[in-house]
Amino acid sequence: MLKDSPLKTSLLFVCIVVLVLGLSIISTQIWGGKPEQLPTPNKLIMVQEMTLVQFGQANDLSNSMLKEIFELKAKTDLEKSLQEYGTSDQIAAKVTQKLALASEHAGKNWIKIPLKFALWFIFLSVIFILMKKRKIVSGIRKWLLFLSVLIFGIALGADPSPMGTVKDAIHLYSTAHVIFPPRMIALGIFLAIVFLANKYICAWGCQIGTLQDLIFQINQTDKQKAIIGRQIKLPFVLTNSVRILFLCLFTLVTFSLGFDIIDSIDPFKIYKPTYLEVSGLIFLAVLLLTSLFIYRPWCHLFCPFGLVSWLVEKTSLVHIHVNYDTCIACQKCATACPSTVMSAILKQDKKTIPDCFACYACREVCPTDSIHFSMKKRTLPPTNFFAGKEGRVS
Repeated sequence: MLKDSPLKTSLLFVCIVVLVLGLSIISTQIWGGKPEQLPTPNKLIMVQEMTLVQFGQANDLSNSMLKEIFELKAKTDLEKSLQEYGTSDQIAAKVTQKLALASEHAGKNWIKIPLKFALWFIFLSVIFILMKKRKIVSGIRKWLLFLSVLIFGIALGADPSPMGTVKDAIHLYSTAHVIFPPRMIALGIFLAIVFLANKYICAWGCQIGTLQDLIFQINQTDKQKAIIGRQIKLPFVLTNSVRILFLCLFTLVTFSLGFDIIDSIDPFKIYKPTYLEVSGLIFLAVLLLTSLFIYRPWCHLFCPFGLVSWLVEKTSLVHIHVNYDTCIACQKCATACPSTVMSAILKQDKKTIPDCFACYACREVCPTDSIHFSMKKRTLPPTNFFAGKEGRVS
């Protein structure tokens, strides 16, 4: 009686959100909390006549930290004068950079991170095999998305995430003028996955991306019809313009004021609920509700990695390819696609191709098996291929 009913969808939505929040609280308690950042002095106490030891005592810096900051070679170097190591501004910059890196390192769980990357590799490989065998259909897609949320979000937490590699790198450099090497390695891995196979990491591995996708999917019948309200496809020129402006605003604010405007609304904090602020809760509620009607709103409108990976996606080795020799121009693929990307890929009538999240809804509905995840170069459809063929089926 409740099959594909608004009541069932509403209950599923509430259950998913409550389950994610509840299990994430338990998960963070099991893993143990890591500090978001180490305490740093607001203003360094510094007198040029000080020795390094006195400087450390005045600013609560350990001898080991002093040794790292000033690159000391011997313990006796701690008795050297502070002024031997530069001006006040130079010393303050050194301290800020080293403390920022120490804070980043201390805030990471170095057991969980490599485990997460290993599981990403396994999970994404399985998904790729299923896609090649045409096993990704509506019901299985929902369970795979749920499994991804469970593993990479609930069980393994918010960090690392594709979005964080871009956002946190910009913020750290703007405030401390330093780069955290492990984050750059993670970003390189994520972009390498995009280069190899579209926005594959976003599609099946990103904690907040898969959660939005799952919520969007539960508001659809098996025939891609909305159960509650209407699911709309926002024009790419709109979504990408907003995404570009948002990244510019974030960068401008963080470089000028040192303030991270994303932090207070960061949707990834659903996986560490104790860090959610009121503004974050409100934004998260709106985002998840919007996900019922718009496909991946955070990814399309706000995500910094979404924008960067869209640029890399233009060179992806494996992507959605249409065989026009067997295609009958029915355009069922474009209709089933949750965004406007399949229409752009199918007709090739626009120079700019939107983000493709490799959900494979297009191939699921293709009656002639003309769509593949392939390394073949995309070709243009024959002239007037779609003229007079709207709605044609085999």
